[in-house]
Amino acid sequence: MIEIHAVTIDAADPYAIASWWSKVTGLPLGEGDKPGDDDVVLRTRQDPFLLFQRVPEGKTVKNRLHLDVNGTEGRTRDQEVEWLLGQGATVFEDHRKPDGSGWVTMLDPEGNEFCVCRSQAERESQV
Repeated sequence: MIEIHAVTIDAADPYAIASWWSKVTGLPLGEGDKPGDDDVVLRTRQDPFLLFQRVPEGKTVKNRLHLDVNGTEGRTRDQEVEWLLGQGATVFEDHRKPDGSGWVTMLDPEGNEFCVCRSQAERESQV
């Protein structure tokens, strides 16, 4: 058996994009990580952590792996989408449905896809 240690995300500027993710998640950067580093860690509450790794090539196709996120502190999916837009994310595809289900695929400032899903409270209220 194996254990997942980290989820690695290719980046043009690992420190900048890890800092953006730190700002929107409230999770800390790795101790000693600094601008110019080729590898920057974003510590999650439990493993696996996120590792942002410098690569020479830019993003050209859809991610094969992405993060799904949802609101905390009582915020809804739609409130999170609006807040993330204000933080520099962009909407890539909107999969929200009239019944309130669905998700929004967004792009971080380097163009990496992630999906904003309904919060636990929203999912439970639709049962």
